[in-house]
Amino acid sequence: MSYRIEHDSMGEIQVPEDSLWGAQTQRSKQNFKIGTEKMPIGVVHGLALLKKSAAIVSHSLGNLSEAKKDAIAEAADEILAGKLDAHFPLVVWQTGSGTQSNMNVNEVIANRGNQLLEEKGSEERLHPNDDVNKSQSSNDTFPTALHIAGVLAVENQLLPAIDVLKETIGKKSEQFMDIIKIGRTHLQDATPLSVGQEFSGWHRMLEKSAKMITQSVADMKELAIGGTAVGTGLNAPKGFGDQVAVEISKALGIEFTSAKNKFHSLTSYDDVVYVHGAVKALAADLMKIANDVRLLASGPRSGIGELSIPENEPGSSIMPGKVNPTQSEAMTMVVAQVMGNDTTISFAASQGNYQLNVYKPVIIYNFLQSVGLLSDAILSFNNNCAVGIEPNLETIKHHVDNSLMLVTALNPYIGYENAAKIAKHAHKNGTTLKEAAIELELLTADKFDEIVRPENMI
Repeated sequence: MSYRIEHDSMGEIQVPEDSLWGAQTQRSKQNFKIGTEKMPIGVVHGLALLKKSAAIVSHSLGNLSEAKKDAIAEAADEILAGKLDAHFPLVVWQTGSGTQSNMNVNEVIANRGNQLLEEKGSEERLHPNDDVNKSQSSNDTFPTALHIAGVLAVENQLLPAIDVLKETIGKKSEQFMDIIKIGRTHLQDATPLSVGQEFSGWHRMLEKSAKMITQSVADMKELAIGGTAVGTGLNAPKGFGDQVAVEISKALGIEFTSAKNKFHSLTSYDDVVYVHGAVKALAADLMKIANDVRLLASGPRSGIGELSIPENEPGSSIMPGKVNPTQSEAMTMVVAQVMGNDTTISFAASQGNYQLNVYKPVIIYNFLQSVGLLSDAILSFNNNCAVGIEPNLETIKHHVDNSLMLVTALNPYIGYENAAKIAKHAHKNGTTLKEAAIELELLTADKFDEIVRPENMI
């Protein structure tokens, strides 16, 4: 491999000839050989958009030439288009402020921008700190990119995925509303409800989760840009953060604002914790839905067996014909990961010592992983399971007809204790409730049939 010599304030260093990054990126690459987790490309893209927006504002204020502004913007656009992804090699496990990833973006934009300037015959050249990072600090750029990446992931990936599954569950709820089944509480038989009513509970979970996530993510639309090193805005023109937020909003069609208090936005990640808390609430509901589906579909002959789910792949390497609830299993594993991520994010966010939190990379890595995994898992569960769920009418009817808890309908007529006698007698002797009621001489057959009608109990 051939190398070129790059330099920074610490001196010279060899950098691969064909890479667009510079000295500081190379130092980080060499000094942090930790794990395989790369800085999420969403953060890189957030930084690129920020650099473009900052350059536009700096030019409008007379602090950056038009040629340099255009070169920064064009290089940033190439990053946003995914053309330069290979030039962002840094791992998550680096400096806690994200400085090295900020400089990675600065260096790539500067080097690519200089190529563009040279192609156009311009004698001007970009400096990664003086031009691309003008009026900025890693301490306000990285959290700004973090918020941009988080908001985009939630609004462009997670919320649309929820809508897809919510629509499927809603249609199933309407379709199955008249199918009466036995309810279960404490894993024991309970009074009846309809299959559609059961599905409606799942639908409402998704509806409420989407609402809570939407409400919470609004707070992540406040950006730290303009705070520079410690929140005072040193070396940034007055109103710089506000103007950059306007440019970012124009580019994305989402209203972002510069945070009112930069001392808060540099050191606190309460807003990220809040959003991920809503994401965790969604995960908790998805765990319940996935577990309910796989339990209700258990069998096919020795389980509950009230639902049939799609048979997507063989379930065993030794038991021929076995099919497993794999989509539920995948979903619940994703939920387990999200729960762990929430603990990591919560702890990392608590470590905002003095003017700066230095756990930023791990916060956004886990946040974006949660959102990405849940988005994928929801769509997979929808497409490969939920859309194909069908009720097993014969099994459902059998469970209803043999349930002891239909006796609850008798309470207003013969009292709780007499109803309990019927249920216990039927269970002990293996008879039906009707037979037990007649044997105990508490009800006639006709009166029992008049009262105990499952369709009137839902």
